[in-house]
Amino acid sequence: MSSPFSTSVLRITTGTTETVTDLTRHCEEFLARTAAARDGLLNVFVPHATAGIAVLETGSGSDEDLLAALHTLLPADDRWQHRHGSPGHGRDHVLPALVPPHATLPVIGGRLELGTWQSVCLVDTNKDNPDRRVRLSFVG
Repeated sequence: MSSPFSTSVLRITTGTTETVTDLTRHCEEFLARTAAARDGLLNVFVPHATAGIAVLETGSGSDEDLLAALHTLLPADDRWQHRHGSPGHGRDHVLPALVPPHATLPVIGGRLELGTWQSVCLVDTNKDNPDRRVRLSFVG
């Protein structure tokens, strides 16, 4: 029998630009190894103060729209109290209040239960830190 709890850490390089990185394939591969056709929950967590996890459609412009909306809500200027790093970096520390650092998703029969156009994504606006860890945990 498979363990009722499994966890693994992904190492993702996001580069030096703001990005929305699709993690869905990584989530599906993790579940294929750990969920063994069981029902349960997948938790996706990014342990960084300047990144978040979002469930959204990718490839149709929604990922760029999200980054544009974040620019409107959180401009990269000198208004932020948190001032180290690139100009406007303080906004990156506010990001997790709007795009939380986690998502918990249903797993049915060992498969991620997403809507037709939904993807699990890492949202990273911090151009100063391109190396990210994402913890995947399955309980079932």
